Amino acid sequence: MGELGRAKRLVLVQAYSLTSPPIARALVDAHRYGVRVEVILDKSQRTHRLSSADLLAGAGIPVKIDAAHGAARNAVIIIDGETVITGSFPFTPAAEEHHAENLLIIRNRSLAERYLRNYLEHARHSEPYTARPKTDLGF
Repeated sequence: MGELGRAKRLVLVQAYSLTSPPIARALVDAHRYGVRVEVILDKSQRTHRLSSADLLAGAGIPVKIDAAHGAARNAVIIIDGETVITGSFPFTPAAEEHHAENLLIIRNRSLAERYLRNYLEHARHSEPYTARPKTDLGF
């Protein structure tokens, strides 16, 4: 996760699905190194068994759920207000290993500002997510 590893101040994520362990680990690592990380996920991630929502929230990363739409089908990462990662690529192992997806890395501050405005608009109507407690059975 090269781009995430280069983040210095801020990483904002909007994702329909975030089930990719390498991406989740890169977000947690960035957070641990002092980068502010925030995530907005689709409402399906409240109960998806492979969702990274619990891992991220448990690590202290603010996670919100965008339940205002039938589906919040975003796949966007904004890094330090100047880099945008987007495309058809959902942040899932299936996308990494099996699907024909596209991913764009755009380094353009003006475009990143537009994505930031969109992120903030969705953050306003999204609900804070609280990590689900683990049971003795491990789930």
